[in-house]
Amino acid sequence: MDTLMAFYSTYEAQIFVIVKNILLACLIILAASFVSKVVRKAVFAGVSKLSNNDEIISRLLSKVASYAVYLIGLVIILDLFGVNTASLVALVGAAGLAIGLALKDTLSNIAAGIMILFLKPIKKGEYVEFSGNVGTVVDIGLFTSVFETADGLYISSPNSVVWNSTIRNYSRNSKRRLEVTVGISYKDSIDTGMQVLLDLAAENAVIMKDPAPQVIVHMLADSSVNLQLRAWVPPEKFWDTHWAIQKQVKPRIEAAGLTIPFPQRDLHIIKQELL
Repeated sequence: MDTLMAFYSTYEAQIFVIVKNILLACLIILAASFVSKVVRKAVFAGVSKLSNNDEIISRLLSKVASYAVYLIGLVIILDLFGVNTASLVALVGAAGLAIGLALKDTLSNIAAGIMILFLKPIKKGEYVEFSGNVGTVVDIGLFTSVFETADGLYISSPNSVVWNSTIRNYSRNSKRRLEVTVGISYKDSIDTGMQVLLDLAAENAVIMKDPAPQVIVHMLADSSVNLQLRAWVPPEKFWDTHWAIQKQVKPRIEAAGLTIPFPQRDLHIIKQELL
């Protein structure tokens, strides 16, 4: 006990400073936590307003702002305990350079993620195709982007793969052209077949009037004359409309007295007399 009292008497000033700094550090942590939440909400609201309610980029920037508040709090605490923050920053910079060289592929994903988030070739909820993958955008992170295929499969792709690929976005434009092809017999009237397809398009409320639906002779095939209906629909109605038209084509063609021929081939056998 005497030894403890002697130690306290000797280092009373230093102990008082350490305790004071610990209490101040705790207060700084609490303040940083509070300020971080406020800044995160404010940045999220502000970025959402500026980016037309882009949830992904708003969430990313709000997290970065939140971490920045904690980083400032950490620097203040280190300075409070007498740590030379200038040399620490230099050390972190040198370590960051070494880590960057070692993790260049990972950093390329981060750079690609930032480019995707700000240039927006894809957005959450859009149906896209890249590098042979087709699916709906579920999330875009700093390292990877997540997609869901039409049959419910989960796809996680590095951002650099997405960014460096040719992206086909099926949802971005306000309209998408559907094409329905049907073959009729060479004996049938082409004009009648074309009118059947135009009537189908005119009866469908989803198909746009401008641009107007179009029917063309797509191909003179081996066994049939292939007619093709081309019509424009909103992207979100594409498949429902395509399937509905496909279902109606056969009975309407037959009702018009036309036939959908099967592939056929004529075989001529030439008999030769034996010598």
